[in-house]
Amino acid sequence: MRAAAFFLLLLLGMLSQLSQAQYHYQGLMNYLESRMVAMEERIALWHEQNSRYNSDLKQFRRQATDLLEKLAKDHEKLQQDLEGTGARVERVEREMDYIETKNPPKPCIKAKDKIVEQEAAVKKKKKDQFFEVSVCVDIVSNIRAMKILKRLGSTKGMWTKDSRTSKVYVFNGTSEDTLYEFSSVKELSVSSGMSKGKGITLPSTWNGTGHAVYNGFLYYVSESSELQVIKFDLRNSSVADSAVFPLEDRTPVYTLNPLTLVDLIVDEDGLWALYPVGDNINLAKMDPDTLDIEQMWDTACPRGGAEAAFIGCGTVYVVYNTRPSSRSRVQCVFDVNDMVASGEAPLLYFPRRYGAHSSLKYNPVERQLYAWDDGYQILYRLALKKKLWAVVPPPEE
Repeated sequence: MRAAAFFLLLLLGMLSQLSQAQYHYQGLMNYLESRMVAMEERIALWHEQNSRYNSDLKQFRRQATDLLEKLAKDHEKLQQDLEGTGARVERVEREMDYIETKNPPKPCIKAKDKIVEQEAAVKKKKKDQFFEVSVCVDIVSNIRAMKILKRLGSTKGMWTKDSRTSKVYVFNGTSEDTLYEFSSVKELSVSSGMSKGKGITLPSTWNGTGHAVYNGFLYYVSESSELQVIKFDLRNSSVADSAVFPLEDRTPVYTLNPLTLVDLIVDEDGLWALYPVGDNINLAKMDPDTLDIEQMWDTACPRGGAEAAFIGCGTVYVVYNTRPSSRSRVQCVFDVNDMVASGEAPLLYFPRRYGAHSSLKYNPVERQLYAWDDGYQILYRLALKKKLWAVVPPPEE
């Protein structure tokens, strides 16, 4: 009986423990089921929000695309309007420049000062001294026309035409050793870049933009331990002569063209050189055969604000500008024979262009200036008149 009772108690204990375990398991399953339901609800909510976000994003993309297309159309229309306005402004400027060249402003000089200066010039000069250096008696009166040939090369450079051979030479840059020869201006104008030009390599690099071509020879300045003027034969590509130029301070001859130390120039009377001395620009007459300096002058033209210069009939015309660039103008004129009175000096304004001149080269046969302006090759046709003392010679003392 005791054994049966013990067995019965043991069985009842096991049943009680099993019932508690089943209750605990059921509670765990209920908890897991509730958590799974909560996760399913959150996943459904995420899917709903993701779908809404995708829809909003697609709508935003469509709106942004429409706005960008509209903005591109507005930008294109605005650019067309600006180009049209620029063309109209440029046309008005050309018309104003034409009117100014036809009606140049008269120099502001007091009549008393003019009479005194003319009397002093009469006393100083005699009739037989007029043609001491130059036998040419023309002076520039105004700029008749401007022609933009093309845009070729860098912002700084030089191009010129040999008045004896009619060949055109292009010097791209301020420190190179290869120039390009063209048979004519027309060949240069139709050339794609330098493709039609003949490349000529020099024995040394050139300095600045102050080169000159005269009768088949190139005259250029080379800077090393000494400043040398090189005479180079363009026909057989050889150095014909060289000479040391007596420049004390290696400062630019024009402050607005800081890389040009000496400017070599050719006119009706041969080879000249403009170089700096202190704050002024000096002039030297050179022998084109031997490179000897024959005579020197102080032009009293200031270097400050000068960008370039040219010479015609023994008269120096220094061109000035501002920084940043505006309209170039001739503000200082010097004649080697004192044949230009102060009241006769022309007030020349160049047409408004792109930047500043890096070089101006005068062709005495064509009476044109070959100009390099911010990479553009420009031709200026000049109008000339007789110098005052050539028309009315001074009386004998």
